[in-house]
Amino acid sequence: MIRLHHCPETRSMRVLWLLHEIGCPFEVVTHAFGRNLRAPDFLELNPAGRVPALELDGRKIWESGAMIEILCERFPEAGLGRATEDPERVDWLIWLHFAETVSQHSAALTQQHVALYEDAMRSPVVMKLEAARLGKCYAALERRLDGREWLLDGGFSAADVAVGQAVYMARHFARVEPFEALQDWVWRCEARPAFRAALPTPGEDRLYAQDFYAAWEP
Repeated sequence: MIRLHHCPETRSMRVLWLLHEIGCPFEVVTHAFGRNLRAPDFLELNPAGRVPALELDGRKIWESGAMIEILCERFPEAGLGRATEDPERVDWLIWLHFAETVSQHSAALTQQHVALYEDAMRSPVVMKLEAARLGKCYAALERRLDGREWLLDGGFSAADVAVGQAVYMARHFARVEPFEALQDWVWRCEARPAFRAALPTPGEDRLYAQDFYAAWEP
């Protein structure tokens, strides 16, 4: 039994996308993004009070990177992981966890633009700094993707899922269009049926009310 606890447009989307790529049976429990994640029953699933949380054969697992590694090991036939002896294993792990480097800047910008409830609490300086840091992440991806279809030479993998979801979030705050190879890779990710299946459905509460949030001018 696989059950994913999910909030649309959060890190849990990367696990949902991966499950659709694997094609295994699973259930999704969708939660609102708010204080309800601090409720005692949810803290039993994820003690940090965040999504995702994954129930897998009676185990309760948190941290999306760990979930991705576990699911790739559980379903090796999907070809989305890289085994310990695979020459691409190190690069797979690097890019898989690079998703969190991207996501930490998007999370800071989500707080600045979305989560804070009074304009006086927002910082134009933080907005500009974090958006610039996303640009540096994009530059690293651009160098990696130049001449490649996917992040690994061996083909599409869970590393593309993790970083693809991170860039999907980051694009709300920093545009990818100046990075040609990155933009082409984003289009390839978005064309995948499993990616589209992981997007918010009509009627679901979304985290972002608009497609792009520009940094404020001080």
